[in-house]
Amino acid sequence: MAVFGGKKVHQIVTGIGTNGLAQVVVAVAFSFLVRIFSAPGPALLPDNDYDDDDDDVPNNDSPDGETPTPTGKVTPVTIRWNNINCSISDKSSNSVRFLLKNLSGEAKPGRLLAIMGPSGSGKTTLLNVLAGQLAASPRLHLNGLLEFNGKPSSRNAYKFAYVRQEDLFFSQLTVRETLSLAIELQLPHISSVEERDEYVNNLLFKIGLVSCADTNVGDAKVRGISGGEKKRLSLACELLASPSVIFADEPTTGLDAFQAEKVMETLRQLALDGHTVICSIHQPRGSVYSKFDDIILLTDGSLVYAGAAGDEPLAYFSKFGYHCPDHVNPAEFLADLISIDYSSSDSVYSSQKRINGLVESFSQRQSTIIYATPITLDDLSKSRRRISKRTVAKRKGGWWKQFWLLLRRAWMQASRDAPTNKVRARMSIASAIIFGSVFWRMGKSQTSIQDRMGLLQVAAINTAMAALTKTVGVFPKERSIVDRERAKGSYTLGPYLFSKLLAEAPIGAAFPLMFGAVLYPMARLHPTLMRFGKFCGIVTAESFAASAMGLTVGAMVPTTEAAMAVGPSLMTVFIVFGGYYVNPENTPIIFRWIPSVSLIRWAFQGLCINEFHGLQFDHQNSFDTQTGEQALERLSFGRSTIRDTLLAQNRILLFWYCTTYLLLEKNKPKYQQLETTPPTHGKPHLKLEELNSEQVDQTHEAPEVSQTGPASDEPLDSTEVDPVGSFILEE
Repeated sequence: MAVFGGKKVHQIVTGIGTNGLAQVVVAVAFSFLVRIFSAPGPALLPDNDYDDDDDDVPNNDSPDGETPTPTGKVTPVTIRWNNINCSISDKSSNSVRFLLKNLSGEAKPGRLLAIMGPSGSGKTTLLNVLAGQLAASPRLHLNGLLEFNGKPSSRNAYKFAYVRQEDLFFSQLTVRETLSLAIELQLPHISSVEERDEYVNNLLFKIGLVSCADTNVGDAKVRGISGGEKKRLSLACELLASPSVIFADEPTTGLDAFQAEKVMETLRQLALDGHTVICSIHQPRGSVYSKFDDIILLTDGSLVYAGAAGDEPLAYFSKFGYHCPDHVNPAEFLADLISIDYSSSDSVYSSQKRINGLVESFSQRQSTIIYATPITLDDLSKSRRRISKRTVAKRKGGWWKQFWLLLRRAWMQASRDAPTNKVRARMSIASAIIFGSVFWRMGKSQTSIQDRMGLLQVAAINTAMAALTKTVGVFPKERSIVDRERAKGSYTLGPYLFSKLLAEAPIGAAFPLMFGAVLYPMARLHPTLMRFGKFCGIVTAESFAASAMGLTVGAMVPTTEAAMAVGPSLMTVFIVFGGYYVNPENTPIIFRWIPSVSLIRWAFQGLCINEFHGLQFDHQNSFDTQTGEQALERLSFGRSTIRDTLLAQNRILLFWYCTTYLLLEKNKPKYQQLETTPPTHGKPHLKLEELNSEQVDQTHEAPEVSQTGPASDEPLDSTEVDPVGSFILEE
C-alpha cells in the first residue's frame, strides 16, 4: 500500500499532464477519492448511550435479537421540562427577544399532547427544543432542564421520530418503494425479501396506505398521492425504527378537513399503541380537538395553560369569567381567548391586558400543583458524561451496500422523470434546429470563419446553461431530503454522491448528444465521423462539468430561488472569459486566473481546435486567413490540443465534485444545545403535574404546597431562572 501511495500515484499524476498546478489538483483529487472510498460507514450514537451501572434505562432493541415490527412493543418514555427559556439577541440594537419564557410541562406515553397557540406564539420553537431539532445560531440562547424518564437530557438513550411540516420525497418512487428502500437503508439486518415485504405490508396497513401503495409519490409536476397520504407516509418512514416518542410539526397544515382528521386519527392511534406523541397545531376543528389527551396553550412564548384537554381548560378559564358559548368549537374559543385583537388600539390594550392576567394566573396556579423530586449536581454531570462519551459506532450496512441501494433509487428517480426528460430533449433538439437554421451549411469563405466561431461559442453556452439550470432547480430540494436521511444515520455522503453522479450520467449525456447530432450536419461543420465524435465528446464533458457546478451552487445556498440566482450569474462570468469576447492574452492580470477555470472557455477552445484544424479557406488577398491554424492563432488557441482541453474540463469537473462534497459535509444541519440550568445545591427540582378536575375546581386562595420524601423537611424553593438577567448584552 505504501508503494501504491508513493511511486504509483506519482506515475499517474505525471502521466496526466505536465503543468505543475494541474498535477497538484489531480493529486489532491486522487487522494480525496481514496479517502471517500476508504471512509467508514455512518457512525451513530448507540440506542442506549448510558453508563454500565444505569440498569434502569430501557433498551430499544427487540428482545432475543428479534426484528422490530411496526406493531411491536414500544419503550414508554415520559418527557418533563422545567424553566425552558429561549431568546435571540440583536447586537445592532443591543436587545433581546424571548421566544420561550420559563416554560414547564410534561408529555406521557399513551397520550396525545397538542401545543396550541396563535401564529408566532412559540409552538414550533418549543417542539424543536423538546426534539433537539432547534437550528443552531450564535445569536440564540437556550437553557432549562429537560428529563426523559427521570434522567436529565438523556435523549440519546431512546428513539425519537420527527415529522416535519414539509413532506419531501423522491417523486418518481411509489409508496411501497419508498418504504422498502428506507427499510433497507435503516434496518439492514432485515435481509430477506419476504421479511422486508411483510414489514412493509404491516406498516402500510397500520398507517392506512394500502390503497395507494403502488402509486407514485408525485410532486408539483406529476400528480401522485394526496397531501394527507404524504403526511402519513412521513409518519410511516419515521416509524421504521419503532420510536418511543413522535414529534409532529403542524401535521394538518395544508390539508382539508377530512385529510386533517385522518392524520390526527393516525397520531391518536399511535398514542394508544404506547408512543408518546407531541404535535403543534394552529386551530383544529372540533372533531380533531376531541382527540387530544393533553394540551399546552402558548401566547408570545408564555404559558397560559398546560394540562388535560377536553372540558378541563374550559372549566379553568370559566373561573376567570371567560365562558365558552354553546355549540362553539372549544379550540376556536381558546384561540380567540389568547390572541391579541389588532382591530383598534383599545382592543389591543384590552386583549393584551387579558392575556397578561391569564399568564400570571397560570403561573401562580402552577406553583400550587408541583411536587419535588431531588436532583443533585452529580446527576447532571453524570448525564453529561453519558452524552459526551465516545462509544463504538454502529454501522448501518457497508459502503458498497449503501452505494448500490442509493444507485438504484437515483436511477429510478432519473429514468422515470418523464416530464423533465421530455422537456430537456425537446429544448435540446429545438435549440439545435434554431442554431442550425441560422448557421445553415456554412461554406469556407472568409466570413464563415466568424460564423464558425459564433456557432461554437453559442453551442458551448447553450450546453452549459441547460445542464446548470436543470441541476440548480432540483438539487436544493433533494439536499433537504438527504440531510434528513443522513441525520438519521441511513447512509454517509460518499455513497450518495457517487451513486447520484453515476445514475444521472447516461441520461445527462443523452441531451448534448441529441444537440450535436442535429446541429452538426445542419451547420455542415467539419464533415468527418471522427470530428463529429470529438464534438459530441467535448459538449458532453462540458455538460457534466456544468452539472457539477450546479451541485456546488445547490450545496452552497439554502433555497432553489437563491441557487437560480447564483448559478447563472456565476456562469455569466465564465461566458465573458470564455475565449471569444476577451482574448486570454489581453485579460487583465488580476483576472487571468478566470479563463483557466472557465468551463465555457475550455469547451469553446476544444470545439475550435476540432473544427479549424486542417481547414482551408477561400482567399483572394495575401492578408486573408488561409488555414484554420491561422484562425486558431487569432484566438490564442494555436498551441493547445483537444487532449489539453479535455484534461482541463476533467480537472474542473473534479474540483466542483470535491467542493460539493466538502460543502455538503460542512453545511449539514447543526442543532442548538440546551444549556442545563443546575438547581441550587440541596434544593429540589420541580416538575409540573397534569391539571386534573379537582385542581381546576380549586379557588384562588393561597395554595398549600405538598412535598414528598426527604425534601419535606426543607422549605420548597423553585429553580426558576430570571430570563432577563441571564442574557444581558454588553456594550
